[in-house]
Amino acid sequence: MRQDLRYFFDLVVVLTAKEIKVRYKNSILGYLWSIALPLCFACVFYISFKVVMRIQMENYALFLICGLFPWQWFSNSVNSSAMILLGNSSIIKKVKFPRATVCMAMVLNDGVHFLLSIPVIALFLYLHGFHPSWTWAYGLPMLFVIQFLFTYGIVLMIASINLFFRDMERLVSVLITLLFYFTPIIYSETMIPPSYQPLIALNPLASLTIAWRHLFLDGHMLVTHVSISLAWAVLLFSLGTWTFRRLSPRFAEVL
Repeated sequence: MRQDLRYFFDLVVVLTAKEIKVRYKNSILGYLWSIALPLCFACVFYISFKVVMRIQMENYALFLICGLFPWQWFSNSVNSSAMILLGNSSIIKKVKFPRATVCMAMVLNDGVHFLLSIPVIALFLYLHGFHPSWTWAYGLPMLFVIQFLFTYGIVLMIASINLFFRDMERLVSVLITLLFYFTPIIYSETMIPPSYQPLIALNPLASLTIAWRHLFLDGHMLVTHVSISLAWAVLLFSLGTWTFRRLSPRFAEVL
C-alpha cells in the first residue's frame, strides 16, 4: 500500500512537470502568459463597468483581480478536460498506469500557475494600500485544496464522459461562459437582489470565489462560504471519482 502511494505520488509529480515543460516550450514570455490574460480581462471589465458604466464600488480593480485569478485556474482546467485523455491516448495505450493521474497532473499544473500569480495579487494589494494578512498562512492552503478537489472532480467527469459523448467539449465551452456570468466575479454578491441570494449556494463556484476574494481583500475566512465550498468539493470529487472508475474499463474501446 505504501509503495503504491509512493508510485502514484512520483507519477503525478513527473506528469505535472511534463505539463509545465510542454506549456512553456518555445515560449519567450513564459510565466508572463499566466498573469497576462486575467490582467487583460480585469482591465477590460474595469473600463467597461467602472469608467463607462460607473459602477459604485471602491477598489474595483482589486475586486476583479481577486476573482479572476482563481477563475482562470478553474476555467483553464475544465476547458482542457474534454481532450485530456484523447490527447494522451498514445501513452495510455502503451503504458499501464493509473489513468486519473493524467487529469490530476493537468489540474495541478494550472494550480501551480495560480500559486505563482499570488505574488502579483499581493503586489496589487500593496500598491492600493492593502497588506497580506496572517490568515493567508492557513487560508491559502485550505482554499487551494478545496478548489483542487472541486476542479479535479469536474475534470474527471468531463474527461471520461467525453470519450463516449464527443459533444461534451462544445457543451462545456458554453456552460463555462454561462457560469462565469452567474458567478460574482465582475459584480459583488451584495448586488444580487435579496430574493435571489439563496441561489448563490446552488452555484458551486460562487461561494468559493467569494471566499477567495474576502481572504485576499479582508484577510477573513468566511465560515459559511468556506463550508459550502467544501461541501461542493467533496460532492464533486466523489461523483467525479465514481464516474471515472465506472467508465474507465471501457476506455480501451474508444481511445
